[in-house]
Amino acid sequence: MTKISQAAATLLTTLTLTVLARVNTPTDTSPGGDRDRGDVPGWVMITVMTAIMVIALLAVFRGQVVAAVQNAFESVSNAG
Repeated sequence: MTKISQAAATLLTTLTLTVLARVNTPTDTSPGGDRDRGDVPGWVMITVMTAIMVIALLAVFRGQVVAAVQNAFESVSNAG
């Protein structure tokens, strides 16, 4: 495992654990409080985490992703 991929894996693990901790923690513990309000920030955090994971994966595997997309476009344009 290269240093970059190890750093990306560490970052993704840390961010995933942070998201899970925030989603599973109730934000309103008052009696009769609306517990559904905590879901909106959790889903926002999951969306942000997904974007961070995509950026991290692209940073590590950019060459392979570009080659795969170019290959897919070439195979589609040559098929017709």
